[in-house]
Amino acid sequence: MPAPLLKGLTLRGLEVFETLARTGSVAATAAELGMSAPAVSQQMKNLSAVLGVELVDASRRPMAVTPAGRVFLGQAEAALRALRAGQRDLTALDLTGLSSLSLGVIEDFENEVTPMLATRLAEAMEQCEFVLKTGASHLLHARIAARDLDMVICAAGGAAPQGTVTLPLLADPYILAVPKGMAVGGGLKGLTALPFLRRDLDQVMGQQIEAWLSRAGVVPVKRFEMDSNQSISALVAAGTGWTITTPLSLLRGGRFASGIDAHPLPETGAGRTSVARRIVLHATSDWTGGIPEQIAELARELIGVHFHEPGLERMPWLGESFRVVR
Repeated sequence: MPAPLLKGLTLRGLEVFETLARTGSVAATAAELGMSAPAVSQQMKNLSAVLGVELVDASRRPMAVTPAGRVFLGQAEAALRALRAGQRDLTALDLTGLSSLSLGVIEDFENEVTPMLATRLAEAMEQCEFVLKTGASHLLHARIAARDLDMVICAAGGAAPQGTVTLPLLADPYILAVPKGMAVGGGLKGLTALPFLRRDLDQVMGQQIEAWLSRAGVVPVKRFEMDSNQSISALVAAGTGWTITTPLSLLRGGRFASGIDAHPLPETGAGRTSVARRIVLHATSDWTGGIPEQIAELARELIGVHFHEPGLERMPWLGESFRVVR
């Protein structure tokens, strides 16, 4: 016979603990969950009392999960994932009236997010002509601007394509990626023993990285320029060079990722300025009925499972800089 549920254990308490473990701050948790700070503290006090252990060390800043809290956190996260999955099943995509949809998705998602997204959309659409294209963000921008596609999921450029609405999905900060074990204490200028591996300057990432380097007063020698994330990851892991990337792109490195150390962008002459790639959904402005919002929410769910959660597990120092955005 299954053990009875602990009396006093609440869904809100689990949500508060999950969020506090990630943010390390009562104030940040309260803001994210739409609660007051005293209410957050009371939820944590109640949960600790129910379990009979202290879950967080409130004397540290940021607050840290205790060893007992880490054990329970995994179970709490699993329970919340199951509950959210059940909720999604009850509020399935309503696309039954859709006659056609053409969607473009950034290459970053081709192995994990895109196949699941396509499957869920196909299940929700009856008698619908569905076109799915993958490609680089700058190419997807051009295709939706030309009305070749109805919606695109991509990295935001300098301005949204004309005649589109934009829904945010993910904040994907730029980070430093070096061969495993390489010291980075000397900042970017201390990495001159190895060449810088540039992104293709036609890509949104390539342009944004070059702009940041220029502001920082760092101009690496131009030797490598590539449009392949996997090739860049392979060269970093092999000790051939270093690069600036994002958590999403680093996680895409697959088998090469284990040979790469990731760090925050070091302080430079421009100061330590947070800079991030924004992953968004652009939809042509004639779409109505909430369909772009439904697809965006499904994309957020899949990005969270396949990239956001694994990214924070590997790089907890990212904190709120790497987050799903609603």
